[in-house]
Amino acid sequence: MGMGMEKKSVAIIGAGVSGLAACKHLLERGCRPVVFEADTVVGGVWAHTPDCTRLQTSRTMYQYTDFPWPDSVTEEFPNNRQVADYLNAYARHFGVLDCIRFGHRVAGMEYVGVAEEEVAAWDEWAGCADAFGSGNGKWRLTVADAQGLVQVHMADFVILCIGRFSNVPNIPKLPPGKGPEAFDGKVIHSMDYSKMGSQKAKEMVKGKRVTVIGYGHSALDIANECANLNGTEKPCTMVVRTKQWVLPDFYAWGVDISNFYLTRFGELLIHKPAEGFLLSLLATILTPLKLMLSKFAESYYSITMKKHDMVPDHSFFEGIVGCWVELAPKDHYKNLEEGSILIKKSKTFSFCKEGVFVEGESTLVESDIVIFGTGFNGDQNIKSMFTSNYFQSILIGSTSMTVSLYRDCVHPKIPQLAVIGYSESYANLHTSELRAKWLAHFMDGGFRLPSVKAMHRDVLEWEKFMKRYSHGEFRASCIGLLNNWYKDNLCRDMGCNPRRKNGIFAELFEVYGPNDYIDLHPKQG
Repeated sequence: MGMGMEKKSVAIIGAGVSGLAACKHLLERGCRPVVFEADTVVGGVWAHTPDCTRLQTSRTMYQYTDFPWPDSVTEEFPNNRQVADYLNAYARHFGVLDCIRFGHRVAGMEYVGVAEEEVAAWDEWAGCADAFGSGNGKWRLTVADAQGLVQVHMADFVILCIGRFSNVPNIPKLPPGKGPEAFDGKVIHSMDYSKMGSQKAKEMVKGKRVTVIGYGHSALDIANECANLNGTEKPCTMVVRTKQWVLPDFYAWGVDISNFYLTRFGELLIHKPAEGFLLSLLATILTPLKLMLSKFAESYYSITMKKHDMVPDHSFFEGIVGCWVELAPKDHYKNLEEGSILIKKSKTFSFCKEGVFVEGESTLVESDIVIFGTGFNGDQNIKSMFTSNYFQSILIGSTSMTVSLYRDCVHPKIPQLAVIGYSESYANLHTSELRAKWLAHFMDGGFRLPSVKAMHRDVLEWEKFMKRYSHGEFRASCIGLLNNWYKDNLCRDMGCNPRRKNGIFAELFEVYGPNDYIDLHPKQG
């Protein structure tokens, strides 16, 4: 045990995939956190998703290292119910459920006990590079329960696990008179759809002309649910701004593409933050190979997409780097084929009385219900937690317009606070778990953070990488391709060997997943 962690009060906000892992790893070290969860169940986004939602990664890539899936689940891509049950079982098994206060929403938080000017001047994180600071500063949380009663809760450390996919829907701004107010039907966001529960949602869309705006994960799920219900009688229309690589499966010409993208070999083909001269040279030399692999995947996947004129404008590789590659719902291409889903492509659209006017195709799509599947504004979600204007202003990075965090976890200038599960990766759960382990070790005095300057430098290196490969379409914090490189950093911080395989061949060409980290035990510093 480090410096009496059992005496410290830690608050975790959110009981999704990351909040559960954070709580489990702190409990292991003798600290009893309080978890505030606005919902009445654990599992975050998994608790409310359309019925046809399934995992985007295979089951073996989406599991906690110390809690395998039950034998009763045999599907490669379990569905939303199975995932929710799995998370619930994990929380029960490790005593996490006892720490959760359901129906409690944290309305705001404020750092008290140290003047803001002093915080702003610190060269070391939290003033002394210790997780809990000097002991003068604390977080004051304003917590509202289901009845609306507001309480104040003091914490020595706060872990934000609210994720990017909740609370603040991203609704496109439309000129006055052309927004939802001009339309006679019903307009909702995918978040509202999910919260209704599948029975109610299905009753709402049955026999109705539904238009879905967007082509991301929730847009695809909802459109396919409508198509399966309404068939070609009342087809569902998707208004698509940007074509994406939506894959029927992860095999191109029979080859599993994760072999190129989730291995260390794949990582050699691209430039990495702080990689040094030799690796940089290698990535430059191997650029043609990177293009070849991208073309190889494109040649296969675009066959299906060409029929519907849905081949994206960006390369497959760029899609992977930006985390824009989606696994299609089971019958997506069949539904397109038979016409129960229609696609309209357009950068802009507007509402009118009868429905949606798609400007790119200058057609009016008559609709009864319009559903925004346009994602969430994750940055706003995190920003709105802070009452201080100073913290709000430094939260978002200067170059990236995204929350800039060292190791994707701590902000160099915000003390006694960590964020887990904000950045995206294909095996979200596994990365979050490793981060939770890293954080618990740090909080227990296992290692020290570098100076504020050094952390800022590191954050800028990562942002430079994102910019380099994402051609202006720069969307935050996806470490898709650099997942192993990122995890190596966490391992080194914890004093563990980042190389987890046997032999050089396995190290280069085998996919890294949760099973490689089962016996990872941080060294006491």
